Amino acid sequence: MQNTTKSVLSESLALQLNDISKKFNDIVAIDNLTLEVKRGEIIGLLGPNGAGKSTLIKTMLGLIKPDSGSVNVLGFSVPHEAVLMKKHVGYVPEHSVAYEFLTGLEFLDFAGDIFQMELNEKKRRIEEFLRALSLEGREGDMISSYSGGMKKKVLLISALMHKPELLLLDEPLNTLDPKSAKIVKDLLHQLSQQNVTTIISTHVLEIAQAVCSRIAIMYEGKLLALGTIEELRQQAKMPNSGLEDIFLKLTGTEDIQPLVEALSK
Repeated sequence: MQNTTKSVLSESLALQLNDISKKFNDIVAIDNLTLEVKRGEIIGLLGPNGAGKSTLIKTMLGLIKPDSGSVNVLGFSVPHEAVLMKKHVGYVPEHSVAYEFLTGLEFLDFAGDIFQMELNEKKRRIEEFLRALSLEGREGDMISSYSGGMKKKVLLISALMHKPELLLLDEPLNTLDPKSAKIVKDLLHQLSQQNVTTIISTHVLEIAQAVCSRIAIMYEGKLLALGTIEELRQQAKMPNSGLEDIFLKLTGTEDIQPLVEALSK
């Protein structure tokens, strides 16, 4: 999809955040954060609950307006051009927001219409995803009857079916069965080869290490570190260490043994 309002930024970068800050009353959700993401990258936002990951993704999407700083997504200025930008983006929130009074097929049909998909293409893409994610035969059931994993699959399909240029995924794999999770992870790698960019928020270290080309470690609204696993090892001065130890070192939370001992008494 092309749009003449896009800036030259979109030729090389999918995302550019400059000095973003956001407070909710006295709580600092995002603290002076700057981030650039190239097209085709898979960036993992890694951090504990409350680190600011979900707020950052919603800021990228234009759902939350930052108190200061600038957001450019796919060459569109956000939130001013958020409506234009969203045509090119697929979004999966952490918690299910699917309309539960619809069937799975009705919801996906509705999502395809929002993105103005051609009828035959929409039908083909829905059928392919339903089959791949083992929802075939359940598409006629009400979403309210779905398990948490099934609801997440429907949201993933709605985000992927229109072939977006950018995917914003907030804890997308946390309720999926192993086969479906493997399909999604492999698909993200395949789409990366097609210049599709993915920002994936997670607090599951194994997902970040398996999926992402670079990892952004967030803590208390700050971007503490950004890089490949090897670059993070160098920054933490922990050669050959795993992501778990690196994360604990960089966030200053590595001294957990006294907590474990206290809980075990």
